[in-house]
Amino acid sequence: MTGADPRSPGPAEQRATRLAFLLTGFGSAAWAALVPFAKARTAIDDGTLGLLLLCLGIGSIVTMPVAGALAGRFGCRSVIAGAGLVVAAALPLLATLGSLPGLALALMAFGAAIGAVDVAMNIQAIIVERASGRAMMSGFHGLYSLGGIGGAGGMAALLSAGASPLAATLCASLGILLALAASARHLLPYGARSEGLAFAMPRGIVLVFGLLCFVLFLAEGAVLDWSGVFLSQVRHVAASRAGLGYAAFAAAMTLCRLAGDRIVDRLGRRRVMLGGSLCAALGFVVATVVPSWPAALVGYALVGIGCANIVPVLFTAVGQQKAMPETVAVPAMTTLGYAGILAGPAGIGAVAHLASLPVAFLVLAAMLAAVSLASRLL
Repeated sequence: MTGADPRSPGPAEQRATRLAFLLTGFGSAAWAALVPFAKARTAIDDGTLGLLLLCLGIGSIVTMPVAGALAGRFGCRSVIAGAGLVVAAALPLLATLGSLPGLALALMAFGAAIGAVDVAMNIQAIIVERASGRAMMSGFHGLYSLGGIGGAGGMAALLSAGASPLAATLCASLGILLALAASARHLLPYGARSEGLAFAMPRGIVLVFGLLCFVLFLAEGAVLDWSGVFLSQVRHVAASRAGLGYAAFAAAMTLCRLAGDRIVDRLGRRRVMLGGSLCAALGFVVATVVPSWPAALVGYALVGIGCANIVPVLFTAVGQQKAMPETVAVPAMTTLGYAGILAGPAGIGAVAHLASLPVAFLVLAAMLAAVSLASRLL
């Protein structure tokens, strides 16, 4: 272990971890509010916009495999603080750059920083949770979701009040810098023990956990990208209300994650994974089969409830396995999860093209039901 802290992580480190999750969710959501402005500023079509948005995911996936090794060598504090500064610096650039190549590079750097923070904060979360002796991972991930709601809502409020994209992002960057300043002292100056390769392909139980994350992130990406299309085209909901599907999903997920640590303590990780995956599968079935748009909202909320605590449970589990060191296992699992988000829009679109969008959602329901079979591994 590099530069290990002799003091076991306590309440101060727990608060710093929560702030790291909060600022990451906040920063990611702040960019989402800038997408329409970036499209108009660069005068690109939808196809080019899709390729531009892919730059964020590419930046994240390229960085994630090495972020764990960096955390092991330099400490979680250095990685989170350094990458957090890049996030804060990149947001104003994303609000102002009019050159497509420049915007693509800035978005790739932004994605790389988000990916690095994601890996390092999850490594810190594993260490802090293990030292506490109780379930804390769901609460950490709940703060990420809460940060996303705050980032999206805050940016929308500023832009609606007449603020320019630059002014709004400067406010968001200031918030991120304040969160970093408040948390930096108690971020861990070390990471997990780093052994062997800096990065490696997932194997054994880590590969299984990574594939489960892939399915969970695929489901989340499907609701994000396709619930509005389903509500407007299949349930004939007005376009102005089509976003209610994702809103129901996100609100349910956030609430369940904030209460998730108590749920995990009471039910155990295995039951949370078993019941959660079946609940999420049922949600897709309800949203797809019941011919009513309010029922679809209930269905998407069930997907959020079901998915909420499975990924946190998997991060706890990957911190307990012995097949791979944490500094390799966490990035490997996180990268597979992000691959699900990237593959989601294209995969659902391909199935919808070959069959229909309802069929694509039912395929997702079957995949989530299959996740329940892996609950015995916990």
